[in-house]
Amino acid sequence: MHESPRPAGSTSALTRSQRLDRLPYTTEHRKLLVGSGVGWALDAMDVGLVSFVMAALAQQWALSSGELSLLASIGFVGMAVGAGLGGLLADRIGRRQVFALTLLVYGMATGASALVGSLAALVLLRFVVGLGLGAELPVASTLVSEYSPRRIRGRLVVVLESFWAVGWIMAALVGYFVVPTSPDGWRWALVVGLVPAAYAVVVRRALPESVRFLESRGRADEAEAAVRAFERAPALGRSRAESEEQARAAEPAAVPASGSEGLWSAGLRRRTGALWTIWFCVNFAYYGAFTWLPTLLLQQGFTLTTSFGYVLVITLAQLPGYAAAAWLIEVWGRRITLAVFLGGSAVSAVLFGIVSVGTVVLPWQVIGSGMALSFFNLGAWGALYAIGPELYPTALRGTGTGAAAAFGRIASILAPLSVPVLLGLGGERYDLVVVFAVFGAAFLVAAAAAFALPEQRGRTLA
Repeated sequence: MHESPRPAGSTSALTRSQRLDRLPYTTEHRKLLVGSGVGWALDAMDVGLVSFVMAALAQQWALSSGELSLLASIGFVGMAVGAGLGGLLADRIGRRQVFALTLLVYGMATGASALVGSLAALVLLRFVVGLGLGAELPVASTLVSEYSPRRIRGRLVVVLESFWAVGWIMAALVGYFVVPTSPDGWRWALVVGLVPAAYAVVVRRALPESVRFLESRGRADEAEAAVRAFERAPALGRSRAESEEQARAAEPAAVPASGSEGLWSAGLRRRTGALWTIWFCVNFAYYGAFTWLPTLLLQQGFTLTTSFGYVLVITLAQLPGYAAAAWLIEVWGRRITLAVFLGGSAVSAVLFGIVSVGTVVLPWQVIGSGMALSFFNLGAWGALYAIGPELYPTALRGTGTGAAAAFGRIASILAPLSVPVLLGLGGERYDLVVVFAVFGAAFLVAAAAAFALPEQRGRTLA
């Protein structure tokens, strides 16, 4: 294959991936990060909105706990299917194409949900929404990971994941200011979900396709043009010369390509098993807790508006959680950062369950423990999304991250369904203690599994 001339100052023939690895953080990286992050935030907003819609419909339509569980879980059924399909499609037709398509699918379905008149119709549309949501997340993280310079790759993926907090805060704001205002407030909240459909056009036109994907498809000219666009872009951090010098000083081994014929081959099965375990446990605990949170607070005697206000404050703690993880992941490394944040999530979950029961529930204790849970849990999510794409070679990267996400969605399906059962096990007095103790145990299992992953800080993507 013909290689185009290298940039001035290059002392040897480098692959395009190596040229990307040695770049400083540039305006093109910022454009990719923000462009992908906006899509990520819109995704989170949609997931978050359903928790507030559930609380409103529990009163307006007099839905039972079983019906609310179905409404919460069906979206995750779609996400499980979508995550697997999205990863496969991303390795076949490209990261950017799938990213734009998923935004269009779930945006249109969310907007249509505002018009429904029955639970059955809402459940059907939530499944379609889930298809788009599930396919988007692993594709976006893979695209950002493949363009990021090696020395800050983990940090940039965590920053991408931090847009989830922005989206969830947007959902909490809509929930607090729109949903309680009228009987149709939940419908107007869902109308906001049309925004991703329009943003799909921006993604399709403005974001670059993965260089590694283009090379794997023999599209060398497009790959070269994409790399040169990043090389020409002004640096925002350290200079280009400093970044290249640091890259030359330490050139760690890449992810081994041996066994790359399948996710469960000899060279990859350990990391795949550990990754799937973490995804399952984190999904179970996170979606079990946060999808039900407004409804659980409502059941504890707080008003609809007060419950939504508490959730809004609790959600704000997600942003510093992401910021801490983004810094620590390049200081401590991937595994220890993930394990520490998962351990903190476990402790916070148990504390939240304890302070939320009793004859007198103190708001500051509920908010404080809830904010700690938000801080540690979302920091763990950021580290997890940074780790996934680093574990597999290019031909399997989208499939590997998508398959792990799909397996995790099984837990997100089970989690909302399990909450009414767990509430019953605890009785009227200790219901939330049992619920959040189980979530805490799931976080601990995930923390243990994190140590089975290889440490990939500073390593080149295969």
